[in-house]
Amino acid sequence: MATVEKMPMLQEGYEKLHADLRRLKEERPLIVDAIEEARAHGDLSENAEYHAAKEQQGQNEAAISEIEDRLSRAQIIDPKELSGDKIVFGATVTLLDDEDKPVRYQIVGQTEADAKTGRISYNSPIGRALIGRKVDDEVEVSVPAGDRYYLVSKIEFI
Repeated sequence: MATVEKMPMLQEGYEKLHADLRRLKEERPLIVDAIEEARAHGDLSENAEYHAAKEQQGQNEAAISEIEDRLSRAQIIDPKELSGDKIVFGATVTLLDDEDKPVRYQIVGQTEADAKTGRISYNSPIGRALIGRKVDDEVEVSVPAGDRYYLVSKIEFI
């Protein structure tokens, strides 16, 4: 029997997925209207509007299914309720790079990751390398740009 893998995420990510799902479900009637309008134009075999609307419907339904699956497997984690001396999901970590320049990341779920805002997925190369580490641990990360070395400077649960 297959086991269902839980998807850790923050409350914020869970709410964003719910909002995306609501938006996609609201688009359903608009897509159906577009299909009906295109169908009224006649011959479906050469009706580009009809085929485009049907494709949009398929993409919309696939996105709805994917989000519903993620929500059903969601495991919401509140970083403020965590503690300890190891890096875990939800932790905010300050690292020092090769030049002792501080870099700060929060370990989040796949759907919440945004490197520009310092939120990295626990499945990313850096995220995987950081999980389980402690303050003063040295971390080597292999990324497409090459190997990077960091020193764990601070772990916070905020």
